[in-house]
Amino acid sequence: MIVQDTNYFCDMPEDMKYLRDRNPPQNFLEQNMIFVLPERLRKFRRNLFHVRRTDSDATVYAPLFRVRCISEHDPIPEGYDGPFDVFPFYTNPTRKRRRTLDYYVLFLFQDKLSYVKCSEGVTRIPAG
Repeated sequence: MIVQDTNYFCDMPEDMKYLRDRNPPQNFLEQNMIFVLPERLRKFRRNLFHVRRTDSDATVYAPLFRVRCISEHDPIPEGYDGPFDVFPFYTNPTRKRRRTLDYYVLFLFQDKLSYVKCSEGVTRIPAG
């Protein structure tokens, strides 16, 4: 998998959540969602993007738009339901499976240091 104009990317963590608009407008559903980042990943809220497969190549994806995010300690905005588990609504692209999907939500990075820090936060799930 290749993401255009991006050097590094990583999946969302297993404990990621999202909020759903109670009365969503008729546009793209994901534009009306708010993702709830675990506190350990709050510094990476500007790195979370929806990416979509390009028409030219099934292995190349392009950033579509930045995801709206809040921290798990922020209040839930009025008019939203949740939080709901991100999985199985979304899928991790690095998991083994037989077919690729048209879009994913990924953390995107240009520099390796930020990517490494985020990857460590994604894989470190606190004991519950």
